[in-house]
Amino acid sequence: MDHLPIFFDVRGKTVVITGGGTVAARKSDMALRAGAHVRVFADELSDEFRDIAGHERFTHAHGFPSAEDVAGAALVYGGEEDYERDAALFRLARAARTPCNVADTQDLCDFITPAILDRSPLVAAVSSSGASPILARAIKAQLETIVPPNYGDLAEWAKGFREEVSERLPDGADRRRFWEIVMDGPVADSFLRGALGEAEAELRRTLDAEAQGAARGPRGEVYLVGAGPGDPDLLTFRALRLMQKAEVVLYDRLIGPQILNLVRRDAERIFVGKETSNHVVPQEEISRMLVRLAREGRRVLRLKGGDPFMFGRGGEEIEELAREGVPFQIVPGVTAATACAAYAGIPLTHRDHAQSCLFVTGHMKDGGIDLDWEALARPRQTIAIYMGLATLPALAAEMVSRGSRPDTPAAVVDNGSRPSQRVVVGTLADIAEKAEAAALKGPAIVLVGSVVSLHGALAWFGSRAPTPDARTG
Repeated sequence: MDHLPIFFDVRGKTVVITGGGTVAARKSDMALRAGAHVRVFADELSDEFRDIAGHERFTHAHGFPSAEDVAGAALVYGGEEDYERDAALFRLARAARTPCNVADTQDLCDFITPAILDRSPLVAAVSSSGASPILARAIKAQLETIVPPNYGDLAEWAKGFREEVSERLPDGADRRRFWEIVMDGPVADSFLRGALGEAEAELRRTLDAEAQGAARGPRGEVYLVGAGPGDPDLLTFRALRLMQKAEVVLYDRLIGPQILNLVRRDAERIFVGKETSNHVVPQEEISRMLVRLAREGRRVLRLKGGDPFMFGRGGEEIEELAREGVPFQIVPGVTAATACAAYAGIPLTHRDHAQSCLFVTGHMKDGGIDLDWEALARPRQTIAIYMGLATLPALAAEMVSRGSRPDTPAAVVDNGSRPSQRVVVGTLADIAEKAEAAALKGPAIVLVGSVVSLHGALAWFGSRAPTPDARTG
């Protein structure tokens, strides 16, 4: 983040604004709505001030503010739209250590003013850190269409129950759980459609149930969530909801920062990264950790790349949870084979090329790869090999020796769906050599079959990075 997002309480405080035009009028209106006393310094006020000039907390002063005026303010806004005068104001503010913002002049700003969605007391702010205010306003406009106008009324209504809820649920975690149920369930639904009596009755039923549950002791739950191959746009809505509810998250090396940043800000993050022959935390310990954290009464997010049940060992984890009686939910994710193939322009089951698709793992066990080689050699199919990059030379050689044609098209999709995606194509005879020459690091998936030949015509995503004698995308 380039800026620290905060909401500044200016109620009863003075905000100094320079300029008599549109920019100054907008800043004045915003500060007045936030409860500030506004002093505008300008020789004349435009018609934009017509609706606010008579406000009891509004004062118009002629000329330019003095050092004393600036020192006595909580905030200063420069709206002269004249760089020299705005710069002079900024120097006064800097000397007085009063935060200053000059509209559309980033080098004269201690803070920036975001695009604001106002559903008071619910307020959302969108900022591009000054890089593109137009984009921030466009996103704010989208939020206007999806956040109902009466959400602010819901927040104000809920405020009336806070004291009662605090008395009956003294533990902070229990209160957070209660309010999440209220705001994401029948209570909010009833209120938003105008059934206030029904909403209050449902809130009290929920409060009774949660108070009884809190008295019985901590209640935890585990969310086993597939995060897809890397592009955060491929997350499901349910995944996003649970990522915002969880109090602690266990994640591995396949989870990039773009996805991890979507987890609620105050959640504890525990790295349990695993890669070939290097398990930071052994699988058995991860399963025990999930049980222990849930028994502490915490909502635990187990965030896994791809889909938890597609060579993700999610089955082992929920077996442990089921044995220990820990409640859990499962959210499927977009698995690497389908996502990476799609992003590489390789349709896995194009009817002119494949009548079936096999999903196998190239992971070695006890020093060897144990696969159904006869099944892999059958024609008119696509083979998707997970965790096959490290063992690709042995895999390709074994497939050829067991009956697969050496000229069978093959591809390695490295970092599929991410901005750094690279695709190396070749045949079973040379794909291992080409992948090594491209210095691919993974995560990667290997695709084998005649559908790979469509990549050159259908590739649509990612950068092109040529490799020797290989078409890449």
